[in-house]
Amino acid sequence: MDSINSNEDVSNVDVISAKVLISSGHTYLDVRTVEEYNRGHIDNAINIPYMFLTDEGRVKNPDFLDQVSSVCQKEDHLIVGCNSGGRGRKACVDLLNAGYKDLRNLAGGYSAWVDNEFKGDEAAVQQFKTACKFRP
Repeated sequence: MDSINSNEDVSNVDVISAKVLISSGHTYLDVRTVEEYNRGHIDNAINIPYMFLTDEGRVKNPDFLDQVSSVCQKEDHLIVGCNSGGRGRKACVDLLNAGYKDLRNLAGGYSAWVDNEFKGDEAAVQQFKTACKFRP
């Protein structure tokens, strides 16, 4: 029987290491909502939301794995990120259980990326920091 992966099976990577991996060919999979992604994102990221915001709250994207498999192979080298790390970790668990092999969760998510000043234009960063519910 195959083992079921859990949060403890997910490898995390810090922003500095993620930047090196992305520059060497790893794909960045941004699992935030489209609205979050549009406020700012890492260059060349692929956006496939892990959850949607509905009137009832956050709901898991039922097509997430199918959408990922339409653009990523199970052997691809992926860095998975969200806003602060939680959704990214959950997405990694689902991807590991679906057979993806080389995954890392971006510790701290896009917030950590912005905090480490790996950003696009300054106006987008300020808008993100203002709009993000995890920020003052």
